[in-house]
Amino acid sequence: MPSRVATLALPAALLTIILSACGEDADTSSPAASDSSSSSASAEPTPTASSEGPCVYTADSSQEVSTQVDLPPTRPSVSGKLPAVISTSAGDLGVVLDADATPCTVNSFVSLAEQAYFDDTPCHRLTTAASGIFVLQCGDPTGTGYGGPGYTIPDELTGEETYPPGTLAMARTSAPHSGGSQFFLVYDQTPLPPDYAVFGKLKTAGLRALQQIADAGTANGGAEGAPKTPVTIESVSFSR
Repeated sequence: MPSRVATLALPAALLTIILSACGEDADTSSPAASDSSSSSASAEPTPTASSEGPCVYTADSSQEVSTQVDLPPTRPSVSGKLPAVISTSAGDLGVVLDADATPCTVNSFVSLAEQAYFDDTPCHRLTTAASGIFVLQCGDPTGTGYGGPGYTIPDELTGEETYPPGTLAMARTSAPHSGGSQFFLVYDQTPLPPDYAVFGKLKTAGLRALQQIADAGTANGGAEGAPKTPVTIESVSFSR
């Protein structure tokens, strides 16, 4: 991760382990081969809007692609607050997506869900109190931390992002604009820099289900790793 992460009262390496989405920063020595280590990554150019629409999705060959998908449309098809249900083997996680605040992020998430990209995929990482960060990370069909849809999306950040319980946010590598399909769900107050786009929130029942998953801890009993209660996303549906 960039050096700015080290300003937190948490080791920079720990932040990278939890939130790196995919790509060349990944470290296969981790449990479930899903951790990432931060070698300093050079900043990528900020995406600009295309003539066809405001959202730019850039092909990324560094991602491990297990499922071929179509690129999302460059002009978002949804707006406002969009209720959704992430149905998992451990219970339904009801969320509300904010398409006005993060139109390109939500547009990509909806596109992937409608292509069944998330169906039958694992939530591959849980972090516990021992790490100081409280998230469940999902969205990688490979379950390794390297996986993605084969494209990246622009960071949609205000610089004022916080990560209280119930936050739904995008994972990414240390490079800007490197998010793909991986996302994380926050079950307790989590101190992170405002580098991760917040594109939705869990409903109360969804947060309770997430906390039950977290209460069971990790499969390896450590600060982070695959959740002890296996979590497989079965489907993602929307209420338009």
